[in-house]
Amino acid sequence: MNRRLTYRLMAGLVAAAFAAAPAFVPGTALAQGTLRVAMTLADIPLTDGAPDQGTEGVRFAGYTIYDPLISFDLSSAEKAAVLRPALATSWVPDATDKTRWTIKLREGVKFHDGSDFNADAVIFTLERTFNKDFPAYDASFNRQLKSYLPSLKGWKKIDDTTVELTTNAPDSLFPYQLTRLLIVSPAQYEKLGKDWAKFREQPSGTGPWKQVALVPRQRLELDPNKDYWDKNRVPKLDKLILLPVPEVSARTAALLSDRVDWAESPSPDTVERLKEDKITVSTNAIPHMWPYTLSQLPDSPLADIRVRKALNLAIDREGLVEVLSGLAVPSVGNVTPDSPWFGTPSFKVEYNPDEARRLLKEAGYGPDKPLKLKAAISTAGSGQMYPLLMNEFIQENLREVGVELQLEVFEWEALRARRRAGAQGEENKGITMLNNSWNSMDPYAALLRFQTEAEIPPAGTNWGNVKDPQMEELVSQVRNEFDPAKQDALLAQIHTRHVDQANFVWVVHDVGSRALSPKVKGHVHAKSWFVDFSPVYIEN
Repeated sequence: MNRRLTYRLMAGLVAAAFAAAPAFVPGTALAQGTLRVAMTLADIPLTDGAPDQGTEGVRFAGYTIYDPLISFDLSSAEKAAVLRPALATSWVPDATDKTRWTIKLREGVKFHDGSDFNADAVIFTLERTFNKDFPAYDASFNRQLKSYLPSLKGWKKIDDTTVELTTNAPDSLFPYQLTRLLIVSPAQYEKLGKDWAKFREQPSGTGPWKQVALVPRQRLELDPNKDYWDKNRVPKLDKLILLPVPEVSARTAALLSDRVDWAESPSPDTVERLKEDKITVSTNAIPHMWPYTLSQLPDSPLADIRVRKALNLAIDREGLVEVLSGLAVPSVGNVTPDSPWFGTPSFKVEYNPDEARRLLKEAGYGPDKPLKLKAAISTAGSGQMYPLLMNEFIQENLREVGVELQLEVFEWEALRARRRAGAQGEENKGITMLNNSWNSMDPYAALLRFQTEAEIPPAGTNWGNVKDPQMEELVSQVRNEFDPAKQDALLAQIHTRHVDQANFVWVVHDVGSRALSPKVKGHVHAKSWFVDFSPVYIEN
């Protein structure tokens, strides 16, 4: 049978399961302006300002309840989502010491509990995250955030509206890291008896939404913050209900039966059915990639560049996109070719199984000695798209060139724990590939965190233990370059080498697919992994 047809039938069998989807939210007795969202997550993310569950956790339980110092402009579906002021109004490196940044804070902002946002709140948030001797420190915050702020070294209050942050070394890209630092209310922590468990039940941030109810593994209810400091982003909805629904068929079934209004990553095989029901399947080119991160430890077969290139040449990306009903685009690098950071790689990522077999034979593999690999994958999760279906498709691609790929399946947070341990972790012994989707919204997220020895876990996300002196030099240069055009040129060199070294197996880029009921209005599908729910409303 034709391989693509085979996988389309498999996808249909998976989608057919939606008839058994649970009635987790009644379709009646909801407020006029209530939006019910089916997330891909298996649980509600932590609501303490350091969300777990990856970037999707930040999307739903981070940027809703809290604000960062610096955020992204999510107001356009046509333009890239660039940095914009949030709780910080300006951020400037010192003219003589580029490791020192002066951060001016927004005045007149209140936390949900009514207390003032100020420099003390910023310092409290940093201390509780990074200072193990601080009374309010919790290891969960450090675990969730340290890999996103690797350059941060120190902090101090200058006055009520100014803080100074210092980095380990000059880092021109530091402002991007501050988009993940969500500021929490010290007053609410004190009021609740200095108990983070109680804080998660009654969190207090400065964001456009206030938490009013949370049932683990079932629902998170948010009400609009009518006193939100950014009057252009005061929510229009009466209520936002977030539901963890990790099974793709269940999300699609819930939308078709009017039990939710918004379904993340709908089942590809039901796209035409959704459209027949006047449901919008919204997509956009977003900076988010779905690759395999490869172990380059000395005992890994993927330490051989010929093997890494062979795997890249064995994958039928166009066929996979067809199976996914167009809910992805083929990937030939961490960023798309139209990015200023793409560069000019000499290695062409394409579907060429004959060349893949040749390279594997040259590396010593063949019918008498098949290459055996094991990949850690997830059942679902933040940006993981359709991991079971996609991995089985790729497993078949690799089998056709003589590679036996074993899939070890984890729940999303368990996979993230394996990621934090690194390929060298004892628990990852025998695992040579990590299927972890990554956001690529900024230079650090897109490139730098995979390249240097300083990023090898537990310090960062260089899971595969890439050690490349030439890359180290390029990364050092870009961190010390504060001219945007020259930054782009250096980043293009980094990406060029990254592709030429085949440090990943690239598969597809996400398009942020989400299915929306005809009642949902005001949605802007920004070129970002994040979503602004403020302009969304429900039409009668």
